[in-house]
Amino acid sequence: MWYRLLADLTAAAHVLFIGYVVVGGFVAWRWPRTIWFHAGAAAWGFGTVLIGYDCPLTYAENWARLRAGLQGLPPEGFIDHYLTGVIYPESMLVEVQIMVAACVLASWAGWWWRAHRDPGRSAARITG
Repeated sequence: MWYRLLADLTAAAHVLFIGYVVVGGFVAWRWPRTIWFHAGAAAWGFGTVLIGYDCPLTYAENWARLRAGLQGLPPEGFIDHYLTGVIYPESMLVEVQIMVAACVLASWAGWWWRAHRDPGRSAARITG
């Protein structure tokens, strides 16, 4: 029972992380210093997709699922299991990846513009 709960909590944390990768740059419009957390999260998220390295959250969920007597995630991982074909059609994977990248880049561009439109006020919010 506890391993199942741990697996579910890990999956929820994974969904939140992916959500933060998509919209965290917009969060930085309100709290500018968080852009560095978002840059790290985005680098990690894009790296798992583009380079293919393993996500520790996927490993943790698999570990808990197996100990709970459940089937582990497929080798393709969390996104393929929970999102692709469920939230969006599998045939739209590349388009979804492009939209996520565009969203991140738009949020960063907006963050940069907001930080530089009033240099005196924004610089203080970003650095101190």
